[in-house]
Amino acid sequence: MSTMTPTHPLDARTVAPAEHELLLENEHVRVLDARVAPGERTPIHANEWPGVLYVISTSDFVRYDPEGNVLLDSRTLPRKVSPGEAVWTGPLVPHYLRNIGDAELRVIAVEIKPR
Repeated sequence: MSTMTPTHPLDARTVAPAEHELLLENEHVRVLDARVAPGERTPIHANEWPGVLYVISTSDFVRYDPEGNVLLDSRTLPRKVSPGEAVWTGPLVPHYLRNIGDAELRVIAVEIKPR
């Protein structure tokens, strides 16, 4: 059984393995346990495949592009996602994320690989 290898040079698992623990991978999906501690930030990385994010714990965060421009500030969202919820996300361009809250930000990311 072969697995599809990520092709993006800034693949999250490749450039930010401390924040993206591999739980399972096959030709259909890659499952990552993504964690960012309070006050910490990830290296610049990309998420090549769309997928489902299952929220374990939440915290306020800001997602930036590689030049430091704000892409998303969780404090401006109309509704906060709660632990136990699942949300869909498309592929994400190169970015880094800073946890600006006081709790660990933790999601299980189930990335869907193309056929």
